[in-house]
Amino acid sequence: MPRIDDYHTVWSPIPDTSQELAMDSRCHHTLYCGTRGPGKSDCQLMRFRRHVGKGYGSFWRGIIFDKEYKNLDDLVIKSQRWFNAFADGAKWLSSAKDYKWVWPTGEELLFRAVTKQEDYWGYHGHEFPFIGWNELCKYPTANLYSMMMSVNRTSFTPDKDTPAEIRKTGKLLPPIPLEVFATTNPWGVGHGWVKRMFIDVAPYGHVVRRTVEVFDPVTQQKVPVTKTQVAIFGSYKENIYLPLEYIVELENQSDPNLRLAWLYGDWDIVAGGALSDLWRKDVHVLPRFKIPSGWHIDRAFDWGSTQPFYVGWFAEANGETATLSDGTTFTPQPGSLILFDEWYGTTEDKLTGASLNTGLKLSSIDIAKGIHSREDLLCNQHWIGNERPAPGPADNQIREVREKDVDTLEKKMADHGVHWLESDKSPGSRKIGLQLIRERLEASVRREGPGLYFMQNCRHAISIIPTLPRDEDKLDDVDTEAEDHPYDVLRYRVLHGNNRLATKIPLVFPH
Repeated sequence: MPRIDDYHTVWSPIPDTSQELAMDSRCHHTLYCGTRGPGKSDCQLMRFRRHVGKGYGSFWRGIIFDKEYKNLDDLVIKSQRWFNAFADGAKWLSSAKDYKWVWPTGEELLFRAVTKQEDYWGYHGHEFPFIGWNELCKYPTANLYSMMMSVNRTSFTPDKDTPAEIRKTGKLLPPIPLEVFATTNPWGVGHGWVKRMFIDVAPYGHVVRRTVEVFDPVTQQKVPVTKTQVAIFGSYKENIYLPLEYIVELENQSDPNLRLAWLYGDWDIVAGGALSDLWRKDVHVLPRFKIPSGWHIDRAFDWGSTQPFYVGWFAEANGETATLSDGTTFTPQPGSLILFDEWYGTTEDKLTGASLNTGLKLSSIDIAKGIHSREDLLCNQHWIGNERPAPGPADNQIREVREKDVDTLEKKMADHGVHWLESDKSPGSRKIGLQLIRERLEASVRREGPGLYFMQNCRHAISIIPTLPRDEDKLDDVDTEAEDHPYDVLRYRVLHGNNRLATKIPLVFPH
């Protein structure tokens, strides 16, 4: 069979569909999401294949990640179907140490499984101009995605590395594009961070641009560099090659959340959410308002250094009415908790502002100073009165003696005027804490008993709490691999309320 140089001869995106848009995306980060069945996997493979045979040779390398090798099987089978059709000498190396495509002209496409941050170090220092992520929502945080950006690079320079046969034409090859192409459905443990990073920031098809100044070794000056991202929605309704039997299976999906995700690509569902069935933004999220003087104010704390820390400031209502910014009044049931301010000590993605679930590595003293300055601001701007928030429960890690003759973190913070109470980490407290939070969310809706509310300026808690998945093996707990730091503070605080009924009421999730 003669060699085919034009990939369109073998495969072309379905005209006037999301597949065509995804193939033409010129953004650095592209998320191709939506329902099942629009042809996302084929598109991902061809995004890499379109630059094979252009003259880049071994400079054009790609890698596609998934959490498990068995989940890459479908991609491998599809790649064998398409890549062999080009008859260009490409070989599939199936051994465990290889598991990749290689071309006679030097290009390579690897398939790899990565599960945790430590896996990054197996790729540190490598060059992959093309990085693919298969079902991105399988990853609980953005950490691994962000870390792998350091290998999304190339040393190819057109004036030095363009092959001689192309130079003879009087032309140079264009620079190699850097591409990160991810596919996913809105489902899985990483649903929350993917939604915040790609879906919430802009409508589908809208290019998000972030410009950062970096030092240029060539010019020895700082220059602005703009990175771009886009989310593209695809639907099975676009795929004219999809068997009707496949569509029937989507229609017959009994789980309502899975049906919304797979059939409609709905990001407003929460896959296995521990609290999603009770969360109502119109009820639980309030505009910012000044705390009435009679309400009790305190704070709670989840320690973190390499992991994020979280400080939450709470007001406990006493039956007194509060006046909202629009002039309306709000009278929560006595004992209701309102999270009215937060400090999330997490690094953020420079492109999107999404939390990377890694800590700022601040010392306990710096955190104590930061708490003081924030409470000064709350007082000066009259969100609270002149009395400082009372000590509330904190992660008991701060009381651990880590080195002989060295003060605990709690003691260091206390020396700077920030005091804490012990948190409840007794046996069964995780289950009871989740139960109490669920009871309070439901009480807010029914207006019966102490509720739970969040001021709209607490954006991290509002984005994380309702999307937090429950543990698949322990349905009475949240998935601790997910980004749970604001939740832990919430749990400490509701347990501090000492609901006597909590141990007597069974925790029941909707089916």
